[in-house]
Amino acid sequence: MATVDSLPSGAVTPASERLSRPLDSIDIPHKRITKICCIGAGYVGGPTCAVIAYKCPHITVTIVDLNQARIDAWNSDDLPIYEPGLDEVVKTVRGKNLFFSTDVDTAIKEADLIFVSVNTPTKKSGVGKGFAADLGYVESATRHIAKVAVSDKIVVEKSTVPCRTAQSMRKILDSNGKPGARFDILSNPEFLAEGTAIRDLFAPDRVLIGSLDTANGRSAAASLADVYGNWVPRKQVITMNLWSSELSKLAANALLAQRISSINALSAICEATGADVDEVSYAVGLDSRIGPKFLKASVGFGGSCFQKDILNLVYLSESLHLPDVAEYWRQVVEMNESQKRRFTQHIISSLFNTLTGKRLAVLGFAFKKDTGDTRESAAITLIKYFRQEQAKIAIYDPKVEESQIWYDLAEPGVVDDVTALKKQVTITSSAYEAAEGADAVVICTEWDEFRDTKLDYEKIYATMNKPAFIFDGRLILNQKKLEKIGFKVECIGRSRLEESFE
Repeated sequence: MATVDSLPSGAVTPASERLSRPLDSIDIPHKRITKICCIGAGYVGGPTCAVIAYKCPHITVTIVDLNQARIDAWNSDDLPIYEPGLDEVVKTVRGKNLFFSTDVDTAIKEADLIFVSVNTPTKKSGVGKGFAADLGYVESATRHIAKVAVSDKIVVEKSTVPCRTAQSMRKILDSNGKPGARFDILSNPEFLAEGTAIRDLFAPDRVLIGSLDTANGRSAAASLADVYGNWVPRKQVITMNLWSSELSKLAANALLAQRISSINALSAICEATGADVDEVSYAVGLDSRIGPKFLKASVGFGGSCFQKDILNLVYLSESLHLPDVAEYWRQVVEMNESQKRRFTQHIISSLFNTLTGKRLAVLGFAFKKDTGDTRESAAITLIKYFRQEQAKIAIYDPKVEESQIWYDLAEPGVVDDVTALKKQVTITSSAYEAAEGADAVVICTEWDEFRDTKLDYEKIYATMNKPAFIFDGRLILNQKKLEKIGFKVECIGRSRLEESFE
């Protein structure tokens, strides 16, 4: 057991600098962590625990998953996740103090601290269908910890979960654990943005650690704070109660998504009035009370968190008999879906009110640049609409695997007719190939290589049907430059130049 006097700088936050519990709340003896197990080798568990191993060479970190193919990929030169900087981190420490394995039981038995970092998708059936989080994987992992563990463990919620999930985990562990094995539950939500996850982990805005306000709870929180203290400044390690920590994650994603939906709502007004949404967002962002982040209009947000977490918040509000609160957050998601429909309608009306038989080059399939993640990608929804209009679609994305694109478009139970799908959709190896013979280019992901400073749009224009249209769903193109080439350009939140008052 380490004492506070022996803690490294950054292990806890001084009372004068914190907004949660005072210093003395975890100014107690606590266990020094030497072995960590992470259950779940996905987008959160993999990068997070790889960075912990990288920053804490004295801690052995084992990431486990039942998916053998995923573990094999983590142990190869072709990692299952694309994230800038991740390759270097993993390959520096893999085989030294970072290990990937399917031997879940051994990792649990040997660990002092266990991260539960499993998927919590939105329920597809039953009570709360379409809104509530499915905690089946969390419960399964928790039950397995109780079954296998033979010594005291600190169990950490890393998955995004509804408020008070820790209470359910604690009941399962206390009811099923072996005699002599004590479990302390912590909440340690992740605040990673895909595409910048490694940078976010190296220099986080904050690290939240939620625990019960008991001696054992505070001691467990101090142990985890000790781990992060190896590289995170002490003022950014914040301890609080379990429920505040759990809700803070949902609240953060809801507020970020709200900003995107707000600027997207304004983009519709901009298109109708001749205002430029980029100029509006810039002006608004100069207000220090608002700031510039997450005020970039687009075809809509995606990813694994925003929509799922807002719907979770909607369900939580309804469960607490707060219908007005539920409806407020529901509108954030509805605005996001409305933006996709509105963008699609712009495309249809511009292409003479029909897409039948026309070739659309869809550039980008990931939900954002610098990631291969396609979950809730706007491109999936747009392509669904294009297919309904009998268009021919050519897709290019620099990082998303072809198999993933087919899976997303032919998800079992959603689009079962793969033969019909492949008659309408082709996957290409370059933007130039996708645009050849196309009636329109539709930019769905803001990859840097799609910018007019990187891509030869004169070459693209020469191979397209005329009039050649570009629909910029991410505001990454110089509209005037492309108009001079000959393109008809439609941008989110901007009027066509030829229709303005210039």
